[in-house]
Amino acid sequence: MSDRRDSGIFLGLMSGTSMDGVDATLVRFNAADLEVLATHTAAYPSSLYEALENLACGQTARGQAEDLGRLDIAVGDAFTKAADELIAMTGVARDAVQAIGSHGQTVLHRPDLGFSIQIGDPARIAQRTGITTVADFRRADLAAGGEGAPLAPAFHRTFYSAHREARGVLNLGGIANLTLLQPDKPVIAFDVGTANTILDALARETTDEAFDRDGALAAAGEVYRPLLDALLADPWFARPPPKSSGPEYFNLDWVRSHDESRDLAPADLAATLAELSAAGVALALDEVGVPPENVYCCGGGVHNPELMRRLAARLPRSRVTTTRELGVDPDYVEAICFAWLARERLAGRPANLPTVTGAARPVVLGAIHSP
Repeated sequence: MSDRRDSGIFLGLMSGTSMDGVDATLVRFNAADLEVLATHTAAYPSSLYEALENLACGQTARGQAEDLGRLDIAVGDAFTKAADELIAMTGVARDAVQAIGSHGQTVLHRPDLGFSIQIGDPARIAQRTGITTVADFRRADLAAGGEGAPLAPAFHRTFYSAHREARGVLNLGGIANLTLLQPDKPVIAFDVGTANTILDALARETTDEAFDRDGALAAAGEVYRPLLDALLADPWFARPPPKSSGPEYFNLDWVRSHDESRDLAPADLAATLAELSAAGVALALDEVGVPPENVYCCGGGVHNPELMRRLAARLPRSRVTTTRELGVDPDYVEAICFAWLARERLAGRPANLPTVTGAARPVVLGAIHSP
């Protein structure tokens, strides 16, 4: 029988603001190195996706505890299914997995009020998989006065720093967040604006797609500068870090609260939103004053060639590429991160960066649920 205490194998589970499924990865950690053993994505059932979308859009009252409880169980079951499928794919013995790190599904992120809510019952995952499950990673940082986000920069620092170059790691999920790694300097990291969340919502509203596939909608339009300027004038962009955000703030209602958005064709609106995503990154790098030599992108946005083209145009002093050049599939960077966070929790090591999140001190992240 395998000894899970010493295997170095951890399983990471992540679902982002797209709310369309669970990314799962099995990782073996060796000192300061890692080996990705397998990856898998399990789509949410359509009924669960619709329920989560209704919750995110406010159609399900967030105060209805029964509805939230049912979704907590349903998401937990979806995460369990993703973990079970991944283990079955690999042939790795279940008792060789030291722990699961489960981010859960964020349904409300309000660091301004001191909380961030992720659902996907981790006790249920632990009981059904038979594997220790670590979850609830944001709460301790929030309790210490932080934003509870972003949490990936400590992972980026550990595995993706370079001795001789400044490099950026840019996650293009629903929200864009940037980590700037510089030799012999503290990590700089914060959310820089929207990436896909509003584009996805627009695509769902105006096309048969759940997202702007291949950036086709944005590529067919023209940027409407008055709207772009109005969106970039939002006070959020001028706020100094630490800062984080989510679809609670950046959404279609926010866009349409600006008069300049009226009567725009969907393609022109999509082009403007893609440019907004790229401009947010450029503004952030202008603010910190360090143009990284390479910007390694990950997340769903790397599959949008129009967004990537606009990023490259906005960052002429940096080479924009993906984390694949670092040997990491850009679709699974965050899932790998939560496998690592589970490892750090079992080791009792703090894994937040107070200079990034604004917390008063380093804290150990995550709650442990035994099977």
